[in-house]
Order: sequence, then structure tokens, then C-alpha cells
Amino acid sequence: MSDVWELVHHERVALLRDLAVLDKDQWEVQSLSHEWTVRQVAAHLVDNARTTPMRIVVAMALARFNFDRQNAMGVERELGETAADTLEGLREVAHRRSGPPAPLDSRLVEEVVHGEDIRRPLGITRSYPVETVERSLRYQARTSVGLGGGKQRIAGVRLRATDADIVIGDGPQVHGPALSLLLLTSGRNAALPDLDGPGLTALK
Repeated sequence: MSDVWELVHHERVALLRDLAVLDKDQWEVQSLSHEWTVRQVAAHLVDNARTTPMRIVVAMALARFNFDRQNAMGVERELGETAADTLEGLREVAHRRSGPPAPLDSRLVEEVVHGEDIRRPLGITRSYPVETVERSLRYQARTSVGLGGGKQRIAGVRLRATDADIVIGDGPQVHGPALSLLLLTSGRNAALPDLDGPGLTALK
């Protein structure tokens, strides 16, 4: 398997290329992630890339150990005055190898899923490397929702990718593109129109 950091850096550079051509209005488009705009999601990616085990402890303490508040504070810290500032922050962290105390594949999930949080509302498509999507999907499928994964969301169904050799779980089948299965597992219902199969009823 490839070095996960190389895959992460590849995704960061690809996102930089897509963001570099956005106009002012596109930066403020609502993303798929929470109540964040495209620019706020980008700032979140900067904050995550700057995170270290010690930094996350300090940040959580400042946020009174409220995870959502900690994320919001990180976004505010890295947003900058303008979209150009946010983009420059992404450039600065593109090749960092730091992150919170979590499995490295979680860094890959962060880049792919938040990359789609940004791209889909803007009508931007990306052809991701198969290994990148497969590693991200398998990580999310085995990781608890409480730890940022999607294990409970897909319990009782069988996921089958139609564009890769990926089958996960048991039960009524849900099939479609591996990227859409990843987004669904990660709680993005915007991927539902891409999927089919008897298991969809259970997931809905």
C-alpha cells in the first residue's frame, strides 16, 4: 500500500488547484458539512493539518472539552481576513505530516470527504485514486460514529462498490460508486441519489 501521507498530500494539492479558480461568491457557497461555507471547510482543513497531539489537548481545554466548539474556534482561527488568506493557509500546510492522535487513514478521510463537501455544491468533480477512496471507506466502515466514522450508520447492510472491488458488511445490499458509499457512510445524504439496492430503505 502507498504511504498514506503521500496520498493525503496529493489530495491537498488537488483541492488547492480547484479552489484557486473560485470567485468571491463561490467561496461563500453552503458546503455539505454542517452549517459551514466552502471557505469555512477549507479553514477547517487548515486547522486540522496544523494539529498536533499537544495542540489538540490545548484546543479542547480552551473549548471546555466541547468538540463542536473546538472545531468552530479552529475555523475562526484559520479563516483569515479574505478567501486569499484561507487559500494561502492551505498552501502552507499542503505537505505537513501532523495531525491529531488518531489512525493515519483518518487524515485521508478528512481530505476526501471534506473535499467533496466543497466540490459537490460547486459542481466540481474529481476522479480520486481508487486506493484513496477504498482506504477511506474501509476506515469509516470500521470506525464508530463517536470517533468520526460511520460504523453504526451502515450496520445491517452490505455495501458494494460498482466501480471498485469493495464489498463491506452483511445484509440487504446498497450499491453504487465507492466515493458515494464513502460519503453516505460519513453522513452525507447528498450521495443517496447515486446509490441503489434494497438496503437503502434501512439506511434512510
